[in-house]
Amino acid sequence: MKLLHIDSSVLGPHSVSRQVSAAIVDRLRQTTPGLDVTYRDLTQTPLAHLSGSHLAAAQGAPAPAELAPDLAASAAVLDEFMGADVVVVGAPMYNFTIPSQLKAWIDRIMVVGKTFKYGAAGPEGLASGKRVIVAISRGGYYGAGSPVAALEHLESYLRGVFGFIGIQNAEFIIADGIQIGPDHREKALAGALQAATSLRAA
Repeated sequence: MKLLHIDSSVLGPHSVSRQVSAAIVDRLRQTTPGLDVTYRDLTQTPLAHLSGSHLAAAQGAPAPAELAPDLAASAAVLDEFMGADVVVVGAPMYNFTIPSQLKAWIDRIMVVGKTFKYGAAGPEGLASGKRVIVAISRGGYYGAGSPVAALEHLESYLRGVFGFIGIQNAEFIIADGIQIGPDHREKALAGALQAATSLRAA
């Protein structure tokens, strides 16, 4: 079984989402003998954001020579994702949504004809069968009923993205309120880590 581990926080060892995503992977290693893990740190090896040249190349236009390394990176990212049985994503909230590094990765896996297609009945996801687990960290509280719930564009966005490509049952472990104060941070982290250790086997 293959697991793809993605981190996107810019905070390195100080990141809550990184600590929780690592705990998720550790749990799955312990419960899945022989688990093959591939790790991609989107801040250490960032992907370029899409350009007009990317889109033209995707439509079959000749790609400029200088774009070749980036197109190769795109192919590698897509192959990693398609080859994984389990995907673990560390996703902190930055300004109410995902980090731009994670958005660049999503742009490389949302590929028509690969992870989704359009048919007579509309879009159809082609990546079903994968297990996706997302470790979310948020500075405040954005749940239903919160005064700022309308600004939550992290969990809702990722549910939509993964659902669009056929993954309807993505799992989320959330550490909320980590910027409110040290006590809130410790409580949120402890709760998320406990949830990670309670995950079912891969």
